[in-house]
Amino acid sequence: MISIREKVAYGLGDTASNIVFQTVMLFLTFFYTDIFGISPAFVGTMFLAVRLIDAITDPLMGALTDRTHTRWGKFRPYLLWFALPFGIISVLAFTTPDLSEDGKIIYAFVTYTALMMVYTAINIPYCALGGVLTADPKERVSVQSYRFVFAMLGGLLVSGLTLPLVEFLGKGDQAKGYQLTIAAMSILGVAMFLVCFWGTKERLHPPVDQQSSFKKDFTDMLQNDQWRVLAIAAVCLLSGMVLRTSLAIYYVKYFLNMPDSITLFITLGMVGNIFGCILAEPLAKRFCKVKAYITLQLIAAAMCVISYFVASDQVVLAFAMFIVWGFTFNMATPLLWAKMADVVDYGQYKNGVRITGMIYSSVIFFIKLGVAIGGAAAGWLLAGYGYQADVIQTEHTQQGILLSFTIYPAIGSLLVAFVMRWYTLDNQKVDQIHLELNREAK
Repeated sequence: MISIREKVAYGLGDTASNIVFQTVMLFLTFFYTDIFGISPAFVGTMFLAVRLIDAITDPLMGALTDRTHTRWGKFRPYLLWFALPFGIISVLAFTTPDLSEDGKIIYAFVTYTALMMVYTAINIPYCALGGVLTADPKERVSVQSYRFVFAMLGGLLVSGLTLPLVEFLGKGDQAKGYQLTIAAMSILGVAMFLVCFWGTKERLHPPVDQQSSFKKDFTDMLQNDQWRVLAIAAVCLLSGMVLRTSLAIYYVKYFLNMPDSITLFITLGMVGNIFGCILAEPLAKRFCKVKAYITLQLIAAAMCVISYFVASDQVVLAFAMFIVWGFTFNMATPLLWAKMADVVDYGQYKNGVRITGMIYSSVIFFIKLGVAIGGAAAGWLLAGYGYQADVIQTEHTQQGILLSFTIYPAIGSLLVAFVMRWYTLDNQKVDQIHLELNREAK
């Protein structure tokens, strides 16, 4: 059993990560288009282009962590080494120097790329750390439940405080307000990463005689059929989620016509997210994780579709649907991350090689690819529907915002439910794998 103290320490690492992750999902598109003055079409293209860099850096980072040997372990040291750079670059990404239009584009591309690279350097080891804290499947779900409760608390911090702090610290200057707000949050994030470093312990290690190379690890990963299912599901999942969360501000401001309620809308959504994560652990104890995950995705898709039919004057219902969607969607999130550890075990069971860093980094790449596709789709759809920043939108644009916030994200969840039909690591299979691995270790 892992102590509650250690679970909390691990969870604080994702609070720190989500200070950036949730800010990117909730505010970065809006920041670039309405504060920094970059076209939404370029923003969408940039989000996707940076993923090409991740295609190289993510697996390399995973391979590097698998080959790291320190007195602190394989994964924990990166929390110590990259916490401060993570905080500094986060601030730079939300800084708006007085540049020409081309200069702004270059600055945004460079700082966003740097932010994603340092996020890779700290988040991949952090995520992989969750796979070596325990071998107990139920404890893995528990660890991930704690993690995502604290992750959503980070999201709650971002959603509830960002805009009020921007107004308070900026004193009418939104650009300055964003910079100072992210600076304050980054200081908090650095401290939380350090707590995570000191408060956790790596317990699972590769076989002592394991011999591997990057090429072999990569080949073994590709041969892992359950990894392939999870990777495809991750892209579909995050594409829909990021599209929906990116459009949330536009939905409230331009469809519901309630710009003063943006913070309340997003914050209440985060509250739903938190309760969903809390209930993931008892759900996993009572039901098969795979069947539960598929069912939750179908319900989340239904919530999105129903939201399309909510009129702009049905404000309470619009808020309620967003909360219920977040509750359902995020009840499934810890289950997904617990599956990653199961996929690592499955790979060791199948190929005799444990490649924790490679598996996690590759799935995280597909998660970030989904984030990029969702962010790119948000920018492209806004541009395609004729969005103009900070003006009254046409009926055509309002309808486009509504579709992009409701129907299109539902497609992502439906695809996830479809793909997960090929995921076979149910509770019984996972228990069988652990028995075999324990027998081989003796």
